[in-house]
Amino acid sequence: MCAEPQPVSYPSARRDDVVDDLHGRHVPDPYRWLEDAAAEDTQAWSAAQDRLFAAHAATWAGRDGVRADLERLLATGSVGVAARRRGPDGGTREVLTRREPEQEHAVVIVRDRSVDGTVRSERVLVDPVLRDPSGTTTLDAWSLSREGDLLAYQLSEGGSEESVLRVLDVATGEDVDGPLDRARYSPVAWLPRADGDPARFFYVRRLPPHLLPEDERQYHRRVYLRTVGSASTDDVEVFGEGLDLRNYYGVGMSHDGRWLTVSAATGTAPRTDVWLADLAAPGASPAAPPWRAVAVGLDAEHSVWVGRDDRLYVHTDLDAPRGRLCVADPAEPTPGNWADLVPEDPEAVLADVAVLDHPALPEPRLLVSRTRHAVAELAVHRLLDGRHVADVPLPGLGATGGLVTALEDRDAAWFTFTDHTHPGRVLRLDGHDLSLATWETPPGEPPPGPDVLARRLEVTSADGTTVRVTVLARADALDADGRPRSPAPAVLYGYGGFGISMTPGYSASTLAWVRAGGVWAVANLRGGGEEGEQWHRAGYRDRKQRVFEDFEAAAAALVAGGWTTRDRLGIQGGSNGGLLVGAAVTRRPQDYAAVVCSAPLLDMVRYERHGLGVTWNDEYGTADDPEELGWLLGYSPYHRAVEAYGAGVDYPPTLFTVFDGDSRVDPLHARKTCAAMQAATVGSPEARPVLLRREKDVGHGARSVSRTVGLATDTLLFLGHHLGLPWQP
Repeated sequence: MCAEPQPVSYPSARRDDVVDDLHGRHVPDPYRWLEDAAAEDTQAWSAAQDRLFAAHAATWAGRDGVRADLERLLATGSVGVAARRRGPDGGTREVLTRREPEQEHAVVIVRDRSVDGTVRSERVLVDPVLRDPSGTTTLDAWSLSREGDLLAYQLSEGGSEESVLRVLDVATGEDVDGPLDRARYSPVAWLPRADGDPARFFYVRRLPPHLLPEDERQYHRRVYLRTVGSASTDDVEVFGEGLDLRNYYGVGMSHDGRWLTVSAATGTAPRTDVWLADLAAPGASPAAPPWRAVAVGLDAEHSVWVGRDDRLYVHTDLDAPRGRLCVADPAEPTPGNWADLVPEDPEAVLADVAVLDHPALPEPRLLVSRTRHAVAELAVHRLLDGRHVADVPLPGLGATGGLVTALEDRDAAWFTFTDHTHPGRVLRLDGHDLSLATWETPPGEPPPGPDVLARRLEVTSADGTTVRVTVLARADALDADGRPRSPAPAVLYGYGGFGISMTPGYSASTLAWVRAGGVWAVANLRGGGEEGEQWHRAGYRDRKQRVFEDFEAAAAALVAGGWTTRDRLGIQGGSNGGLLVGAAVTRRPQDYAAVVCSAPLLDMVRYERHGLGVTWNDEYGTADDPEELGWLLGYSPYHRAVEAYGAGVDYPPTLFTVFDGDSRVDPLHARKTCAAMQAATVGSPEARPVLLRREKDVGHGARSVSRTVGLATDTLLFLGHHLGLPWQP
């Protein structure tokens, strides 16, 4: 039984007379005091919000049933694509991640196969829970050496999101290098080595904090060459000095160890500069690479590598917003010397490529992965001239990832495939006959339940642009033509930013909602990458309003199509998607019956001052520029809520979820906007509450299964309570 709702009032939150004069505009900020999480008054306010949330959560029916559903749906576990190396006896060594149904986190395992493919042994190399039984340590990344004997891996401990890099011996499982801190967002590129050579790799690390101002300690990355087991002070800086302090770097190494590549992206800007170094050139060495610019200062993204055929490959959206693959002579690597190998497709976005060049194949082949309106496709081309050979039928409308080959014997490729109702499994493409087969499935199976179907809608936005929306519903709720028999409680989800695509994927919370009789819709909004870089740029900077208009059009289409009604339509988004739903509810509060706003970015005037905000100003604009400040104030959810004070606005039930360890989007955004909305709304705190749920010792992204279940349970119960979806055990 759930407790009866009790009369409540919102925690007291003073409105300070803080007004900034920005380029002659007076910008009120009455809740600035809530930016300081450590302040006594902020802590008291937050504790009161905790009590308010708990009081409401106690009234939401069905908790045990929802939690059980989520636990069953997450008990599938997970499996990743393996890195493969030839073993010393001619067999194969595989390193991969896998999560068993009962595990809180995925672990890294090593599996050795004999020449005939029989698994001889399998053991765990890295288990975050063994390192930290509390479950707050997460696995960020790992990289296997060329020889398969060493593994570089990165853990964030205590929900800190600060990757610490270590190296272990695969044979013994013992650490042989590290810990190296300040390695957040660090790729690792191993140098190949001969017998007796020391193990070395390139990696990225921030400068020591004592050398930097406090507000710049999350930046100033450099590329270093490291010898395993040496003192970190012996690392050799090889790249990054004098470049933008916000740069993120990538590193890559050709198979033969001759060609080193480095990429640099300033924050999240959709531009990547790339350089190439020939380590076999006279006087060159890994410690002194002779850098040569490939593409620098161009308004495009690039990824480059040198193949075994000694050609430079360039994956770029330069003059091709949906992407193309070019080739060039690495001695003449600049754009004027590029030739298209796989030209741009007018409707599909180039996602990934892989090479199959085993001598036993009829000819070297190129696998080309694309997404068409966010749905994955796979094709085979000739490597020599890019001519199309065949399309590879995939199991359904889904998404692929991790397209890889073995390091040495490249006659097959492996990749993951997932869709809305099946967790990711690993498929294998045979390079000889181009057959596709399931190689590995997650260790658990989804529990039986009602069939769930996906329907694709085309929606017209305010300016006439077509926006696609995927709608998930129970099969028995649809008629023979795939239309809804009657309206149902529905949730519209979106993101719309940074060129990130919303592709099909398995989601336990989505399936739990739909199996219970609800409708779940995902909108492919401008600002994302579903239709290429032009689609992204059509919804960023001064064009951000289009993203909100696309979302509003999607919401209207769900109602007009009979999927739901306005009084049963909820919206949900996180991070940049939290900005999306924050803008939606402060623009048109009457359009939605419930809102879940997770880890949101909401104060668009001061976002650059906190977390990693300064790295996002190419996406949003900066308040330091008078014109761009106008863009930001045009939709900033916090400021719209502040302006609504005393205007009689009736906000729908709204739940903010934040995480104290979030070092990307500071929880202050949600605190300030929650206070502003609570002060402005004329709605009943009992029936139409504005709530804040906060969680300690977890960051913006990765979390344990139990924490995932806990968060999803609360958000689904909140939505079900306010949209009228009853949860049955």
